[in-house]
Amino acid sequence: MQTADRAGSTIILSTDPDADRLALAEKSPLTGRWKVFSGNEIGTLLSWWAFKNYKERNPGFDGFKVHMLASTVSSKFIRSLAQVEGFQFEETLTGFKWMGNRAYDLLNQDHEVLFAFEEAIGFMFGATVLDKDGVSAAAVMAEYAGWLHSQDKTFGSHLEDIYLRYGRFASEVSYYLCYSQETIRKLFNGLRKGGNYPATCGSAKVVSVVDLTVGYDSTRPPDHKPVLPVDPNTQMITFTLDNRCIFTLRTSGTEPKIKYYVELSTEAGSKTTAEELGRTLKQTVENIVQEFLQPERFGLIPRPT
Repeated sequence: MQTADRAGSTIILSTDPDADRLALAEKSPLTGRWKVFSGNEIGTLLSWWAFKNYKERNPGFDGFKVHMLASTVSSKFIRSLAQVEGFQFEETLTGFKWMGNRAYDLLNQDHEVLFAFEEAIGFMFGATVLDKDGVSAAAVMAEYAGWLHSQDKTFGSHLEDIYLRYGRFASEVSYYLCYSQETIRKLFNGLRKGGNYPATCGSAKVVSVVDLTVGYDSTRPPDHKPVLPVDPNTQMITFTLDNRCIFTLRTSGTEPKIKYYVELSTEAGSKTTAEELGRTLKQTVENIVQEFLQPERFGLIPRPT
């Protein structure tokens, strides 16, 4: 950011060392402060840009054959975009091997895949590379920045425009450390309670549960079999609340972490402000941590700050 300030740049695009992920930061023309966009926010921006350009080239497109993908722990914004604009949205398990394989299957069915992403700043723009790719994502983002400049907009102001049309989304992703597999089993089995999952979270009611460890989806009677693959060796439960919150608790496959992914959203056209939704998100995360994860009871170690 200091380098960008010295150069008079207001946008930073950055990849990781192997260039398969992309980060975005922008300096506000109003406050002079830098904003680092989350993976979900970048995914929101790029999915909108992908569809805008596709629709302009294909005004009479067949929405049944047009797809975007996201990992199940990522933002549900594309679902809202797809519902409004008339194309298909699918979720996969976490990891681009799942999205890449699904994209490959769709392409072989003569369908089109415009975009795929995961919240961990991984983006697949188009179907040339069926994997996350920071280089192509950076090129597209640079093109997008040029268009915004021509419209006298910024990424921040345009993200607000998108939220006003399709609904506002706010998310938080974090984790606790836990080095005991037995403790992890006790925590997650305590949530299952033999099939009697928690009915509330704070003042909100739990309206659905998807448990991809035991293979249970409360929304799919009579067999309650989930759509996504089941893995008994990985803990993963997703809860949907009646306040438009969706959150997932899962273990990492490579690190001693219990991760939580929380997102709140509003309906399209809602006047809810970012500050109002942020306050609700903060309280909801506190409820999830205290009622579901119970770090004091299980001796979980907070994420280092």
